[in-house]
Parts: sequence; structure tokens; C-alpha cells
Amino acid sequence: MDYEIPNLFELGDIETKTVLKATNLAHQALGELKGVVQTMPNQNILLGTLPLQEAKESSEIENIITTQDDLYQSNFSSQEFTSTAAKEVHHYAQAMTLGFNAVKKNGFITLNLIKEIQAALEGNNAGFRKQKGTGLVNQTTKQIVYMPPQTLALIEKYMSALELFLNTSEYIDYDPLVKMALIHHQFESIHPFYDGNGRTGRILNILYLIQQQLLDTPILYLSRYINRNKGQYYHLLQEVRDTQNWENWLVFMLNGIAETAKQTVILITKIKKLMQQHKQKIRSELPKVYSHELLNNLYKHPYTKIEFVAEDCQIHRNTAAKRLDELVQLGILEKVKISKDNFYINIDLYRLLMEQE
Repeated sequence: MDYEIPNLFELGDIETKTVLKATNLAHQALGELKGVVQTMPNQNILLGTLPLQEAKESSEIENIITTQDDLYQSNFSSQEFTSTAAKEVHHYAQAMTLGFNAVKKNGFITLNLIKEIQAALEGNNAGFRKQKGTGLVNQTTKQIVYMPPQTLALIEKYMSALELFLNTSEYIDYDPLVKMALIHHQFESIHPFYDGNGRTGRILNILYLIQQQLLDTPILYLSRYINRNKGQYYHLLQEVRDTQNWENWLVFMLNGIAETAKQTVILITKIKKLMQQHKQKIRSELPKVYSHELLNNLYKHPYTKIEFVAEDCQIHRNTAAKRLDELVQLGILEKVKISKDNFYINIDLYRLLMEQE
């Protein structure tokens, strides 16, 4: 049966008791996450690590697999990448940052922004699909399970309607978290691009939560939940198309927000505690080495380098190298030579991030 892309303003009463219960739990968990982030002395530290974790998980859903090592040995600003997969994950994090900055500045999620995000992900400006023939395939049976809109005119029509819903949905009385789940389903069903639809759609999830002021920074690991429940995710996407019943899909996504927010609270709490321990240790044993900037650098870059420290601390390279070597002696960092570069690994932070695997 063909699925007709619905008008999201006319879905009727889809917020069942089960959906509303899941919505309340998701809001509680998100509120706790927002509060924990605000207790961080420098929220920007989290932007160095957590969006990369989200990027890693989201890319893995598309079978772009990388390791924590490859991720943190790579650097977007210098365009140095240890593997193609690491490069793609860094492009994802960069696309997320691009979207985050735009939403923070303008408050809108426009079609142009969505195209810019996809272009940053894919490294091209192909824009919306212009050729027919794209179908979504069951990876196990290799059968086409769904044919999205096939013409550019239809794609533009449905995407314009989605843009309207993204930016004016206060006119309809669904909860914002329910709207996020609807938007994600709608975007994946329109499937507007040749490539990168899944990853672009998952970035939109986080940007919508930021637009709705339910998150301050893009640090929710929602793709981790989708990745762990990939079979169910694809099954429920298709179930809505087959039955027009939204409840199971909405509850799945709402449970994902709640579960992911709780996990992220635990991780941030551990990072904060570890940071405090390192701060006390450096200040008491190496008082001349300690500075806020140095500590922040060790948490922004789990694999740091002499030039990163020199830049962040505004000190000479030789001074940066000396301080890093002293932190190695103290047991906080581990020095590893990879290719031509010396990396200084924040061992305890790295282990924390590995626990998320």
C-alpha cells in the first residue's frame, strides 16, 4: 500500500494516555540533564567530546564504524583524519555545530539550513533528489519496503510543509517532544536527499530540542538509543506508514529521549567529578603548572597535543610541552607517539568514554 505523506497539522488526537505518560518521563529526564549541564564550570568542554560521541553513534547506524582512538587522533580544524570513517564522523559533528550555531542565532530551522547541514555531512551541494528511482530497502531481504516521493516538485512541496511545521507548530497543541518524533518520521519518509537522510534527520532531532529550549547544547546521545534498537526503529518507521497508527512510534522515541537523557546525566556527572579530582591533584602537586585553561583543554581534547595546549593557554610550545610532560609524570596523561605526532591522552576521561561503547 502506498503511503501518502500526511499533513502534520491534521493528524488529530494522537496523544494517547500511553504517549502522555512517556512524554512526562522524557521531560523529567531532559530537565535533569539541562540542570546538570548548567552546573558545569565550562559547558564548552562538553562540546569537545559529547557531540563527537553522538556523531559516532549516528554514523554507526549507517555502518560508518570508527573507534574512540581514531576519533580523537583526528582533528577537523587541521583536516587530519586517521580513517575515512573518522573523517565522516567529524563532518557529522561539524554539521551539528553549524546547525546549532544557526538555531541559537536565528531560532529557525529553514530548508536552506537543512540543505547546508546535509552538504556539510556529505561534502557536496547535490540538494534535494531530482531523479526518480530511490527506494528504501530492507537490509536483510534486500526488498524495497517503501518508495518515498519521487519527483522534485513533490519533495519540495512536502519539505516546505515540514519547514512550516518546524517553525510554527505552536499553533497545534502537541507536546514539543511529540512534535520532534513526528518531524523525524516525516523527514525520513520524505527522504529528500540522495545520501545522508538518516544522519541529517538525527541532527534535526537535537536542533529541534534546542529550538524549543529543551536542550541548551547538542549533547544528547539519542543516536545511541536508535543504534542499540535499530531493528525496532526501522520496523516502527514502517509500521506508521502501513497502519497510520502513531502510538508505538511516539512511545519508542519518547522512551529514547528519557533513557538517553538519564545516561548522559550519569556521564556528565562522572566527567565533572573526574575533572574536580584532576584539578585538586594538579593544584596540590604541580601548583605552577595548574591553570583553568589547561584543565579545560584536557577535557575538551581527550587526546591533546602541544599545539592545542599552547593555543588554549596562550603559552610557548616549549612551555606547553614541559607542562604536558609533567602531567605524564603525575599519571594524569599518557604520552603516545602516533605517526609523527605526540598525543597526550587523558586516560581516565578516555576510559569513561570507552564505557559508553
